[in-house]
Amino acid sequence: MSIGLLIFIVATIGWHVGMYGMFKKAGIEGWKAFVPFYNTWCMVEKMPLKKYWFFLQLIPIAGQFITIWITIKFVEHFGRFGFWHHAATVFFPFLYFPYLGFSKNERYAGNAVVNNYKKSAAREWIDAAAFAVVAATIIRTFVFEAYVIPTPSEEKTLLVNDYLFVSKSAYGPRIPNTPIAMPFVHHTIPFANTKSYVEWIKIPYTRWFPSPVKRNDAVVFNFPENDTLINIETEEEPFGSKTTYYQAIRDVMKAKNVDYATAREAVWERYGSSIIVRPVDKRENFIKRCVGIAGDTIEIKDGQMFINGKEQDFFPHSERYYKVDAKAMQTDAESLAAVGIHVRESQGDVQPFENGTVLVNITNEEWKNLSPEVKNKFQHFNWNMQTENLFPYYQFADSLHKWTSDNYGKLWIPQKGKSIQLTPDNIIRYKRCIQTHEANTFEQRDGKIFINGKETTSYTFKMNYFWLMGDNRHNSLDSRYWGFVPEDHVVGKASLIWFSWEGGPRWKRIFSWIK
Repeated sequence: MSIGLLIFIVATIGWHVGMYGMFKKAGIEGWKAFVPFYNTWCMVEKMPLKKYWFFLQLIPIAGQFITIWITIKFVEHFGRFGFWHHAATVFFPFLYFPYLGFSKNERYAGNAVVNNYKKSAAREWIDAAAFAVVAATIIRTFVFEAYVIPTPSEEKTLLVNDYLFVSKSAYGPRIPNTPIAMPFVHHTIPFANTKSYVEWIKIPYTRWFPSPVKRNDAVVFNFPENDTLINIETEEEPFGSKTTYYQAIRDVMKAKNVDYATAREAVWERYGSSIIVRPVDKRENFIKRCVGIAGDTIEIKDGQMFINGKEQDFFPHSERYYKVDAKAMQTDAESLAAVGIHVRESQGDVQPFENGTVLVNITNEEWKNLSPEVKNKFQHFNWNMQTENLFPYYQFADSLHKWTSDNYGKLWIPQKGKSIQLTPDNIIRYKRCIQTHEANTFEQRDGKIFINGKETTSYTFKMNYFWLMGDNRHNSLDSRYWGFVPEDHVVGKASLIWFSWEGGPRWKRIFSWIK
């Protein structure tokens, strides 16, 4: 167990134990303090506050400091209005709440003491809001953050519009590279379309109480190819993270048969005013499963993942396409559900293919449970068409490699402190790690390699890297298309689904742990 996670557990226990004592003093049954959200409902009822304050907690991000504000108001009903009491409520509740709950010198005074307090309503709001904003920012930065699933790449493990808590303590809290920023927004101020941060102060990569990313963790990370982007999102030109700046350069290289430098110049000439550069912590957040850790060698054969030569099991909810003759079987959602296959047509789970066949996205668990008669109607399907968009983009190096998304590798994942020989093939695979992620100058001239101005034939990596892929393997833009994820891009571990919505609440998914 990491030190950060241990601190989080101790703090959580202290908070709830203290609240138990405070509830007892307030005349509320103590057990109610241990029930998430219900405990704040009890506080709202007891004080009383307008009921809508409880529901405002459910708003992603903003709800965090609404909860803190409710807690501050509850502490005020113990007659504690001063700056240091509010500070203790925000920053040290795991120590302060047990004191209020179990000290013989403290009692619940109720509305009488609040109504007799002299501070103006405006001042009270300002003080409570300021503490709530500071506390929520600290929690969001160092403890956990809300995140919503935007794409089906993790179906059926995680669904579109699953709302998650991402643990920042699982791998150790990462200090922001850009500490001066507007609270509760990521990289852009809503409606203003301007940066939410300034770069007057930049902090190098620092992580407190670091703990390693484990193979098969569901990881939230900053998208590596989002360091530079064309800031246009239209139907005709869907850039951003849909079509990256680097993909735009590769498209020009292919279309005009030119080298990288020439293609880059053409892209800047066309989109220069729309091209922006972002620091690591302000790049788009993605979520994928970590299938390979630093030092692993990954390979995909006919859609099957191998790590260090060992075949890996599919997760129960991992999906892949199977091919079926449309004449042999009905492939509408109702007919498929009747045989145990549950599809979401809105997410492309059923697609017409060729020669009267249809592709159906089936989970590993569903496949295992199909009857032999139904299984015989389906064929395993592999994406064996070579694509020019697969990392490390061998087609631009005149390589003989013929990788596809379902037949990929072998590829070694860089590990901190490990060295490689700088062969032509290794340069294609690892140049971006060396030059971009680890901030070295890289030159090739007269058949020699120079890193930071010094001739060399080898390189030792400064960071660990990871290989991340979606559980929905045939519908996922992942490391196969943009490469390694450096450790300084890791945000946290997806831990809990706290809410889920599709035309209404998906009740069975709420408060379920992510595996």
